[in-house]
Amino acid sequence: MQIAELEQRTGVSRHTLRYYEKAGLLQEVERRGNNYRDYTDKAVERVIMVRQLKTLGFALREIRDVLDALRSNSIDCEQGARLMAEKRLEVNQRIAELKEVSIMLGREQMRLEASAAACRETP
Repeated sequence: MQIAELEQRTGVSRHTLRYYEKAGLLQEVERRGNNYRDYTDKAVERVIMVRQLKTLGFALREIRDVLDALRSNSIDCEQGARLMAEKRLEVNQRIAELKEVSIMLGREQMRLEASAAACRETP
């Protein structure tokens, strides 16, 4: 598939896809005789995985390490489990922070709604 289809299937811009390729994150690409890039179906999976890992807070270097290990079938399970545990802890901490922010926003919303109601009642 050409880059336009990969862009459409993943929701990632062609600029970002080319960056991923240069950074070694996206190696599932071949060159045609006319030098056009030809992306495989595996590239769709890799791009989606990169996006998910980025969302979870993985650095591009960490993502490249995971992808390289997957490509070579040599992932160190103990090291991988440790990395996942660290990232899971970070995600859980972020969830706790977001819950605190949500509570604070709820209190502020209630205060502002009460203030607005009081203003409507006062002539």
